[in-house]
Amino acid sequence: MIPFQRDAMRQSLADAETFDVAIVGGGATGLGCAVDAAARGYSVALVERDDFGAGTSSRSTKLVHGGVRYLARGDVRLVREALRERGRLLANAPHVAHTRAFAVPAYSWWEKPYYGAGLFAYDRLAMSLGLGHTELLSRDEYVARVPTARPDGLDGGVLYYDGQFDDARLALALARTAADLGAVVLNHTACVGIEATGGRVDGLRVRDGEDGDERSVRAKVVINATGVWADEVRRLDKPDARPMLEPSRGAHVVLDQSFLPGETAVMVPKTDDGRVLFAIPWLGKTVVGTTDVPVDGPAAEPQPSDDEVDYILEHAGRYLTPAPTRADVRAVWAGLRPLISDPDADDTAALSREHVVTVSASGLVTVTGGKWTTYRVMAEDAVDHAAQSAGLDDRPADTADLRLHGWLPDALIDHGAPFAGYGSDADGVRQLAEAEPELAAPVHERLPTVTGAEIVWAAREEQARTAVDALARRTRGLFLDAQASAEAAPTVAGLVARETGRDPAWAEAQAEAVRQLAAGEAA
Repeated sequence: MIPFQRDAMRQSLADAETFDVAIVGGGATGLGCAVDAAARGYSVALVERDDFGAGTSSRSTKLVHGGVRYLARGDVRLVREALRERGRLLANAPHVAHTRAFAVPAYSWWEKPYYGAGLFAYDRLAMSLGLGHTELLSRDEYVARVPTARPDGLDGGVLYYDGQFDDARLALALARTAADLGAVVLNHTACVGIEATGGRVDGLRVRDGEDGDERSVRAKVVINATGVWADEVRRLDKPDARPMLEPSRGAHVVLDQSFLPGETAVMVPKTDDGRVLFAIPWLGKTVVGTTDVPVDGPAAEPQPSDDEVDYILEHAGRYLTPAPTRADVRAVWAGLRPLISDPDADDTAALSREHVVTVSASGLVTVTGGKWTTYRVMAEDAVDHAAQSAGLDDRPADTADLRLHGWLPDALIDHGAPFAGYGSDADGVRQLAEAEPELAAPVHERLPTVTGAEIVWAAREEQARTAVDALARRTRGLFLDAQASAEAAPTVAGLVARETGRDPAWAEAQAEAVRQLAAGEAA
């Protein structure tokens, strides 16, 4: 097993002659592929040009779910698959994924029986992997669950159960699981070329993002798992490759916990544009989203438009009191969905959320589409195709019950406690804080869940190479309070610099990078 330090991974990448499988992309799908392939016993290398989960995989609505609205469209197969995977994920990674109660408000006489019937069906599709029983709520019962519910015309609601998770921490758990299984997983390393011999893809050209060094990585098969960037990588293989994606943007806003106190989330089944709206308790804040806006192409740091933020706040104000305003917003973020192109679709909300796997004439395997909840079956499908394309030994997938790095029995996890998302690594963070008491304090008074010990642990043990890595994905400070993160940036950058051997000038540049990103994530 290779230590989960970047220098060790970089050396292992350089030392290997040929890997069975090389993977481009360190988001949910690529990391899932790395875990799947390594679990089969294949030698695996994964490169990610930014950080693990830096794109859409850290910008989701934080839900592990079957997709209630897909059931309304009659896509029973997709919902059943997602509900099965929801159950498996909650069992395999209870330190980063758990059950959450959701309340659906009813403001018309027909809404309670109508939504209730759909959610009872949702329960039945989950079968033995269900998380709780749907029930109808009286007005008083609904208000007990959602004290800030707008009272005018409220007729009660429906209670059901789904899954919630910390997406970036799950991405890291997958990266560490792949490494535990022997895979080389390297962040801040870009694929700049697809290499081929005799018309057959047999490797990558990669560039180290820290020192600019380039090298070839030989592999029997290459998997392109780059989400909304999949067409860009496909064109490295075939410059005239026809686009297969039509990305859309989903925006979210973060409010204080006071807008949704308690442990019950709110789900509004239909907004003005036909999407579902969620308001969810998350890490001491309230996350509200999302939108569905077509975009021209991928972007490294997609930003919500003013119209999207206003749209979310307006709809939240229809169901919560007091109605949130821009002054209440602590952070905003947006993710890009890699939707499969359909020239006959009227809008992106109508495009399929299923995944596809394609194999080019030269053997490049591309997997894209789908969603976080089904990352495991996407990976299994992609590695099946890759193994067949490369003629690898036939080895069945064995990840359905694979416990991810950090796993602890659910009974030992208090999701409201400090360091809960670290699972079995939590003791290491605690010991670090005890050994250096100055690290026990939060890096900012408005970020009580982000301590100096976590920043140091991220740089020392979790391949966090920048202040943004540490604040956006190892901890979630940038997603919880953008302004507080900007103010904490010098402290965080200094700690990362200390651990990575960088100088004060580098630390100041890192602090400025956090401030610039935070400016885009503030309302």
